Order: sequence, then structure tokens, then C-alpha cells
Amino acid sequence: MRITGATTLGAVLLTSGFAVPTALADEDLDTLIASLEDVSQEATARNEEVKQLEDDLTRGEERLGTLREQAEAARERATAARDAQHAYQRDVNELAGAKYRSLQIDPVTNAISAENPQNAIDRASYLGALTRHTERTVEKLAEATAAAGREHTDASRMVAEANFKQSQLEKQHRVLAEQQEELQIRIREIEEKVASLDESARLAWENKNNPLAPILTGDASGVVGAALSKLGSPYGWGATGPNQFDCSGLMVWAYQQQGKSIPRTSQAQLAGGRPVSRAELQPGDIVGYYPGVTHVGMYIGNGQLVHASDYGIPVQVVSVDSMPWAGAVRY
Repeated sequence: MRITGATTLGAVLLTSGFAVPTALADEDLDTLIASLEDVSQEATARNEEVKQLEDDLTRGEERLGTLREQAEAARERATAARDAQHAYQRDVNELAGAKYRSLQIDPVTNAISAENPQNAIDRASYLGALTRHTERTVEKLAEATAAAGREHTDASRMVAEANFKQSQLEKQHRVLAEQQEELQIRIREIEEKVASLDESARLAWENKNNPLAPILTGDASGVVGAALSKLGSPYGWGATGPNQFDCSGLMVWAYQQQGKSIPRTSQAQLAGGRPVSRAELQPGDIVGYYPGVTHVGMYIGNGQLVHASDYGIPVQVVSVDSMPWAGAVRY
């Protein structure tokens, strides 16, 4: 199961028995923010894993349907080829029997019994042509039957492989679903503690990446304009808009507004585009962060990035260097 946008800021707090005071010293506040960030990254990574697995399962089911159709078509071709072979074989057997009976008469008798020499020549030529035609027909039918059999075998093998793969993916999905359920329980247990955070703690969390006012040197159109149009939108686990977003969901939505489809998860997004270096960044490029690429944002130029950061933090603009760099790609 996926964590939904209905989850509160509790998704990013530790579940230890920590009480939240009404006022926090700077050191305590820094510790709190660091704790929130650790748990948020853990939850985000789990969420990305589940989304990727869901996509894998969907593709596996689609592939399985295709393989089953191919297997059925191969079986039909094999059956048709065998039926045709049997029908032609009966004809060939009858002709072969007639040819055999004709050959019981020696060539001299055959020639004498013919009305004229040309008839004898024609009869011999016909029998020769019949033999060659029969041999070719049987050979072609045998080849077609063998090919259909191979297609059927290959298709059946592919279906078996797809079934096995789907079974493995479903097992992984169940494991991750259990982990997400445990995380949901943790979230529910700490919601009351989150609600008691004072204003300074909430502001510190929202501003942990030092949000900036966007600086644009050109027209903010295309994917950049789409992403910036969602500044201030709330974070939602697994959300792809139009009102809530997680990090990769904001990228998906912005590119969709330009009629372009990109992968749904942060890891797949960074794997799917053309890699670019930090020095090559252009507005619209997707930048990945943290080990395992558990977070992404969109470069908007002037060293700035728009992203959906963490739960409880609205879509905002920050420095492109505000988080540990993992790579960047262009679509």
C-alpha cells in the first residue's frame, strides 16, 4: 500500500518516546530537524520503492497478456499446419498409391499400351512431376509444422518466465506493503506529538533547505513554468498533482503539461534521461539527490531548483547545491 497525501507531518518524525516542548533551544531544534529529515528520507525511499514496484508489476502483467496471446496464436498456427499436413498427406498417399500401381507395369508394356508414343512420354513426365511436387509439398508442410511447433514452445516458455517473474514481483510487493503498513502505524502514533510542535519548530522544518525567491533570466515557459506554477502546493506521498505532489510526481506533472511522458519514480527518472554534468545544467533538467536517488527536483537556471521537498513543506525553490548531488539528466 502506498502512503497517501492524507498523512500528516507525522511521516517525518521519529517514533521514539520523545516529547515536544513548547519552546526549543537552537541545539534541540537542530536535532529535531535532523531527526525529522532522517525519517522523511526513509519514508520517501520506501514510497519510491513501492511506486517502482507497482510500475514493474503493471508492465509485467501487460507483457504476460501479450505472451499469452502469442502462445494462443502459435497453438492455432500449429493446429492449422498439422490439419493441412494431414489433409495433403491423404492426397499424397492416394497419388502415391496410383503411381505405385502404374509402376507395376513395366515401361515396355506401358509404352505399347499407349495410343501413341507421345502419350507414353506425357504419362511418364506427369508421374515424374507428381513425384517432385509431392515431395516439395510434404517438405514444406513439415517445415511449417516444425516452425509452428517451435513458436508454440517458445511462447509457452515466455509465459512460464513471465508468470515466474510476476510471482516474484508480487512477493516483493507484499513485503513492501507490510513495511508501509508498519510505517503507517508509526505515523499514527506520533501525530499527536507533531500537533504539539510550536511555531518556531514548524518554521524551521519548512525552511530547512533555505528556500529562495526564483530568479528567472528568460521566459518561464514549458516544464519550468509548469513546475513553478505549483509553488506553495502541499507535499503528498505518491501524489502526481494537480494539487499535491511528491518529488518525482512534480516532475511527472510538469512534463505532462508539455505532452511528454517520463518515468514515475526518482530512480527511473534519473536513469531514463540523457546524463548531464553540473556545469551543463539547463532549465528543465532533472537533478537527483542522496544515495540511491531518493529525491529529485527541476533545475530552473541561476543555480536554483524547484522541488517538492518533504511532507509538511510546500513546493519551493532552493539552491541546486542544497542537497547531496547524485546526478542530472535531460529529457
